[in-house]
Amino acid sequence: MDNSSGVGVLDKAAVVLGALEAGPSTLAQLVSATGLARPTAHRLAVALEHHRLVARDMQGRFILGPRLGELAAAAGEDRLLATAGPVLGALRDHTNESAQLFRRQGDNRVCVAAAERPVGLRDSIPVGATLSMLAGSAAQVLLAWEEPDRLHRGLHGAAFTATTLSGVRRRGWAQSVGERERGVASVSAPVRGPSGRVVAAVSISGPIERLSRQPGRLHAATVVAGANKLTEVLARHHAAQQAAAAQNQ
Repeated sequence: MDNSSGVGVLDKAAVVLGALEAGPSTLAQLVSATGLARPTAHRLAVALEHHRLVARDMQGRFILGPRLGELAAAAGEDRLLATAGPVLGALRDHTNESAQLFRRQGDNRVCVAAAERPVGLRDSIPVGATLSMLAGSAAQVLLAWEEPDRLHRGLHGAAFTATTLSGVRRRGWAQSVGERERGVASVSAPVRGPSGRVVAAVSISGPIERLSRQPGRLHAATVVAGANKLTEVLARHHAAQQAAAAQNQ
């Protein structure tokens, strides 16, 4: 096994967690992704689930568990959340609309940071709110760059189509009008981790009366710029970690 620590069970557990970083997995998919024997993969996944490092989604697939986020927050390592506040605040002030940061969790997306429009009609999505992956521009962004099999599964019952997601990948942003909630429009763009994988979606949302039926024309460039700032923060943090690790070797 590459990068072996000499403690086999820990190395295998790390391989399982690494495989789940790409998204929800059935046991068969976990076996395929890790190369572990089926009984071994199942035993490790269940043991990690016991410690809340792994969880299950509504379809019973394995996903990364809540304990990982708790540990990251406790260690001060979650640079995305640490930086999101100022970026979302600037986005809200520039667009005069509420701004949010979403992460995918299984078959849902969770609002992990938000900057609300202080007065007037607004789309209020509190931190911790769980929304469907079947509608809305953030859902489009979080699904558009998935592996083909996960993408096609995610389209079942969705308010958008494969053609819609193709357009999202081409433009680099998504928009929705009355898709998640009647009268509400939104624009979203991807935040990417150091590997290039989409790890979150930055969004603004508000009434169609202000955002129009083509909200991307008004705000796509601004939302993309905000998402890119967070992508750059993650890249710099990763580079700093690598440099520190190299010095310690």
